[in-house]
Amino acid sequence: MAEDTPPPLPPLREVIRRHGLAARKALGQNFLLDLNLTRRIARGAAPLANFNVVEVGPGPGGLTRALLLEGARRVVAIERDQRCLPALAELAAAFPGRLEIVPGDALAIDPTTLVPAPRKIVANLPYNIATPLLLAWLPRIRAFADFTLMFQKEVAARLAAKPDSRDYGRLSVLIQWLAYVERLFDVAPTAFVPPPKVTSTVVRLTPRPEPQAPCDQDALERVTAAAFGQRRKMLRQSLKSLGDPLVLLHYASIDPTARAEDLTVAEFCALARALITRSN
Repeated sequence: MAEDTPPPLPPLREVIRRHGLAARKALGQNFLLDLNLTRRIARGAAPLANFNVVEVGPGPGGLTRALLLEGARRVVAIERDQRCLPALAELAAAFPGRLEIVPGDALAIDPTTLVPAPRKIVANLPYNIATPLLLAWLPRIRAFADFTLMFQKEVAARLAAKPDSRDYGRLSVLIQWLAYVERLFDVAPTAFVPPPKVTSTVVRLTPRPEPQAPCDQDALERVTAAAFGQRRKMLRQSLKSLGDPLVLLHYASIDPTARAEDLTVAEFCALARALITRSN
């Protein structure tokens, strides 16, 4: 439920001008200034009222405002860019006790240590670290109710892709093994300052109660990396880096002439279990 009487807040463009917050390409920054759009993202993460939210890369605080206005119990925002901290501190003062700023690199921070459950992650992720961040969160994915995240459209397509499709790959398997993927809506480049060269997509990831199939994440990463690293080849060729591929495929009951894009998530999990069995 949104706040009934939100505090008066200056326009984001004024905040950016006053604090000299020109976006930096090296930090993957593209600021989202359309407050209607940030509210739409926050509503996509609903319900928020009883949740603690972790945000990554708030920049001048456009999405942060929306999360607070849409009623998040508490927001903890991780920001690497020291220039943004004074602007975010002003926003924290406008919402006493509900916004905390954590300076630092999100790749080096375990978000489960920042807020108690129930917790969510909502973020316009910097493009240059979006995939590494998501993979780093996987081991603790069920510590969160869900994730509402913005990616490049092509990355979002890979997250949601099904077998026998062009976009289906290693990322599809790793994420769908543990989560349901829902593409919410696209965001045009013109919504950002500066506009990126690509369209973005807001995605909601909801952890599965249990993984699709029993599996070790490290082993799953190894078999998907090998299989999709040479996706045009049959598995009897692409899996050679893991040992004798015919033995591995026999253990997993998978056709040696199949290709990576033919396998379901459950079949990749069977391959990962076979790899562990062979290693013991």
